[in-house]
Amino acid sequence: MCSRYSLTSPPEAVRATFGYRNEAEFPPRYNIAPTQPVAIVRDSHAGERELALVRWGLIPSWAKDPAKFTTMINARSETAAEKPSFRGSMRHRRCIVPADAFYEWTGKPGSKQPHMIGLRSGEIMGLAGLWEHWLGADGSEIETMAILTTSANADMAAIHDRMPVILSAGDHDQWLDCKPGSSVGLEGLLRPVADGALKIVAVSRELNNPRNDRPDVQQPVGDDTLL
Repeated sequence: MCSRYSLTSPPEAVRATFGYRNEAEFPPRYNIAPTQPVAIVRDSHAGERELALVRWGLIPSWAKDPAKFTTMINARSETAAEKPSFRGSMRHRRCIVPADAFYEWTGKPGSKQPHMIGLRSGEIMGLAGLWEHWLGADGSEIETMAILTTSANADMAAIHDRMPVILSAGDHDQWLDCKPGSSVGLEGLLRPVADGALKIVAVSRELNNPRNDRPDVQQPVGDDTLL
């Protein structure tokens, strides 16, 4: 499960990491939540890599009314190629979601403790994602995305049994290349990141409120660094 994440690196660093052509400006985001506009990296119709803003929470193209459809923020990588909601995107509309960290919670309802998870190396993460284009009968359009998840690595196992797929930099081109119109052969990319690659820190409970999109939500709590 991945229900919150952050992207605080400057646009120049994100562009250098993912190599998209267009110059897009965006503010630092410390507490990105579902249904909000988010940045994705994808190949454009012209075959050039681009950064685009879409809504987090995938709506399949066949949905009759987005307002009545439960948006899907995650897709299980093991079954996405078979599910009606995701199989078209797996073949034709794959993307990368830039992120500096994602969040997961422990504890009981009412007293949940958030944890910030990022790469120990400090590098920007490229999360495997799917995007979709919905077109209404009245001409209205909306682009949405979901983040793919996989089983937890050893670092994450104490917190949750799932985690987002973090793509290796060397796998970005293969993941974004949808020209073959197939998802066959991508299974090897959709794996947990190596054990020991993550840094996990307990952070402020101010993060629990998605309206709190400020630097202090990432403030470590005491000496509660897990890894």
